[in-house]
Amino acid sequence: MAVVREFTLPDLGEGLTEAVIVQWLVEVGEVVAVDQPVVEVETAKAMVEVPCPYGGVVTARFGAAGTEVPVGAPLVTVAVGAAPEDSAGRGSAPGSANGSASVAAPADPAPGAEGAGTDAAGSGNVLVGYGTSGAAARRRRILPSAAEAPARRSATTAPPATTNGTATNGTATNGTATGDAPGTAAADGPRTVAVISPLVRRIAREHDLDLRKVRGSGRDGLILRTDVESAVRALGERQSAAARTAGTADAAGPVPGEERIPLKGLRGAAAEKFSRSRREIPDATCWVDADATDLLATRRAMNVPGAPKVSLLALLARICTAALARYPELNATVDTTAQEIVRLPAVHLGFAAQTDRGLVVPVVRDAQGRTVEQLSAEIARLTDAARAGKLSPAELSRGTFTLNNYGVFGVDGSTPILNHPEAAMLGVGRIAAKPWVHDGELAVREVVQLSFTFDHRVCDGGIAGGFLRYVADCVEQPALLLRSL
Repeated sequence: MAVVREFTLPDLGEGLTEAVIVQWLVEVGEVVAVDQPVVEVETAKAMVEVPCPYGGVVTARFGAAGTEVPVGAPLVTVAVGAAPEDSAGRGSAPGSANGSASVAAPADPAPGAEGAGTDAAGSGNVLVGYGTSGAAARRRRILPSAAEAPARRSATTAPPATTNGTATNGTATNGTATGDAPGTAAADGPRTVAVISPLVRRIAREHDLDLRKVRGSGRDGLILRTDVESAVRALGERQSAAARTAGTADAAGPVPGEERIPLKGLRGAAAEKFSRSRREIPDATCWVDADATDLLATRRAMNVPGAPKVSLLALLARICTAALARYPELNATVDTTAQEIVRLPAVHLGFAAQTDRGLVVPVVRDAQGRTVEQLSAEIARLTDAARAGKLSPAELSRGTFTLNNYGVFGVDGSTPILNHPEAAMLGVGRIAAKPWVHDGELAVREVVQLSFTFDHRVCDGGIAGGFLRYVADCVEQPALLLRSL
């Protein structure tokens, strides 16, 4: 007998919480093998083909191309152990419009049936946090029935007895006299509120303030006007903060002709990372101008005919790894939970790359052990993959230091936002011909501005300044790198 398995969007790693369906790779009624890709999705990191850990007949697909699917939401249901004919037979069950809808019901089996047959029709851990072990049982919160709910409320907060809607003793909660405003407890529902003044109620009503959430400062907890006004101010501040965070439009409503771009996918992930960096990291920036004439001459000398080409970014990357070997304090991160600085043994060098999908930061693993030629080849490979949208999540994560060559946009300087949770970033502006004093004489030289942004928790200005000065010295005199070879 066939068992219908529900395959949900697995955890794709690196804190990704959703993905957008790009295209389906299977059709309803098609037979799939274990670990066969069934859908291609786009995450905030890359395009990913998602393999299904079950083999059988696809009985339903959930979501069309362009649909955003959260992690844990169903993607497909698969009839494990069924032949295509069996699937078609089930699809014609009475009461269903088509085959795909009628088989969705068995996807929520009785308790204990979810794990049946898993070992016989499964694969290994095909994706992060997802394998073919039985899915965790879904927990349902049991709500009280309509008959039980009033009884529970009356048991906890019983209202005072009333006659013709007026409190018989003329008092509110805590025994405070309410002769001027009889019946207020009954008007507010089962739970009474310690309020005497109608003005207090009017202020609360005008500002949509729930008086049951206000703590009174008067005698026996009586809510005074000052209490309500303080609560209104606090509510307004919370609403203003929420409006700023969500980027909501002002009270006038949408402006005619405005365009709204959803912050999701790659753009949303980048926005969240930038915001988190600004919230958590106390960064500072220093900068210096450097004469890059000799560095450009060194690159020309290295790029002889017949030899692999060396990029300028690779030379700058090699300078960074040499500087980090001298100043290891900067190849670090901060563990805010343990309140510790974590110095990292390997340099995983990220570099900013602009693509059609937006800004991405591919990571060169173990950059400290690579030659300039190897760095150049790996940077070129990752750049091509980034532009094609084929970078894996692993190639876009766990960097320890970032090199940002914003000079390709024709700008001289910048104060970039750190790539959370990294502690430092070197920025490189454009190289331009400028007047420069060289060997005691004024000359036209190729000058570049270098900026260095760092987390002030991991080091002081002396370390940061020493790092940047060493980088500038290597740019001006590339022969200094020979010391570290």
